[in-house]
Amino acid sequence: MALANNLTAILNLVALLCSIPITASGIWLASKPDNECVNLLRWPVVVLGVLILVVSACGFIGAYQYKETLLAVYLCCMAILIGLLLVVLIFAFVVTRPDGSFQVPGRGYKEYRLEGFSSWLRENVVDSKNWGKIRACLADSNVCPKLSQQFITADQFFSSSSITPLQSGCCKPPTVCGYNFVNPTLWQNPTNMAADADCYLWNNGQSQLCYNCNSCKAGLLGNLRKDWRKANLILIITVVVLIWVYVIACSAFRNAQTEDLFRKYKQGWV
Repeated sequence: MALANNLTAILNLVALLCSIPITASGIWLASKPDNECVNLLRWPVVVLGVLILVVSACGFIGAYQYKETLLAVYLCCMAILIGLLLVVLIFAFVVTRPDGSFQVPGRGYKEYRLEGFSSWLRENVVDSKNWGKIRACLADSNVCPKLSQQFITADQFFSSSSITPLQSGCCKPPTVCGYNFVNPTLWQNPTNMAADADCYLWNNGQSQLCYNCNSCKAGLLGNLRKDWRKANLILIITVVVLIWVYVIACSAFRNAQTEDLFRKYKQGWV
């Protein structure tokens, strides 16, 4: 039984370590400057990571001190947490699967259409109820002003692939409008205003820009999609390890109970 408990303690230590990349992924999503104006879908990952850390610590203590009740509670709670993490992963994958980006000829960056993203993201992230607060937050952020520090000439700007989806959608007018570049956040003399409704919404005022445009909403969703795709890779690997650890821990716990029952049976027989 001591061997089984020692194995369970080691497995719990591995599960505890697995909580670190989960929590780190959530903190990374929450701290991304481009996504600082949107809280949705970030904190659940942090909360799950912290809960897995606490439950794994309880399991480690239970295994180390041979507390079967604590181990049973650990196994039950860990199954629930793994299930919740899988739900979050699947949900995030489904709602971020549609990609509203499209390539613009002669540009190193992409532009984004709001209709290209999932209806859930459109209705729950950038709907009219939420957009007022998000827009005000974006206007106060450094997302657009830092473009003027990075790019001086039109060629530099047009050829750049480092422009984020949020910057592409919010800090400049859509390319189809035919505005002429002055600097990354100052554009003049459009030649095709009727091409897109966003062409009329563009404003050179630094607190206005294209923050009211559908392209800005699409750029925000593009950022969320891009960051969640990166985080999902880490979370998927971590979940696979957690499931593997959990299955072995269950087997070790069951074997320990069987050995204990057999030992008590032998003592009673003698």
